[in-house]
Amino acid sequence: MMAAEPLTREQILAAAKEALRRYGPAKTTVVDVAQSLGVSHGAVYRHFPSKAALRAAVVQHGLETAAGWLLSITEETGPAVDRLHRWLLKLIEFKHGYAREDPELFETYALIGKDAPEVAREHVNTLTAQLDRILADGVETGEFRPSVLGGGLAIWDATTRFHHPAHRAEWADPKIGDAFEAVWELILRGLTES
Repeated sequence: MMAAEPLTREQILAAAKEALRRYGPAKTTVVDVAQSLGVSHGAVYRHFPSKAALRAAVVQHGLETAAGWLLSITEETGPAVDRLHRWLLKLIEFKHGYAREDPELFETYALIGKDAPEVAREHVNTLTAQLDRILADGVETGEFRPSVLGGGLAIWDATTRFHHPAHRAEWADPKIGDAFEAVWELILRGLTES
């Protein structure tokens, strides 16, 4: 008889993601994940020490995927103004789409600040570093004034209403896009006017 393939972290994360979608973050257990994989809960615990750690890993994986999509815009060449605007719109599209199309998993993302604040901090640090890179490119090309260098966190904070899960109830407002564009215009003025 052949030995079963060893259980991988990726298999567990995929099963956990499905369990979170099915049961929601409050009701999903490590046993649910293990049963869907046909293993004991101990096999899952060998990879993740707790339900909170498993949930944090699912969220971290999703956040890393989103950061990768945004990095592709960050690394483009071309006008920094256009890249920055598209980067922010892509972030908003990602968050709003998740909230709308995958509400149970999005609820898990919304809990990450409480469950694993270090994952949320790392995500914000990664994304604000991308914003800083676009700003630096804009300073180098003369699109942005030099004093905006390192202003990625300020842009993040200024746009929080449009991408932070705590504000998801506001995203249903049909005028949310107009509200973002008004904030964008203010940001753009701050980046370009002396």
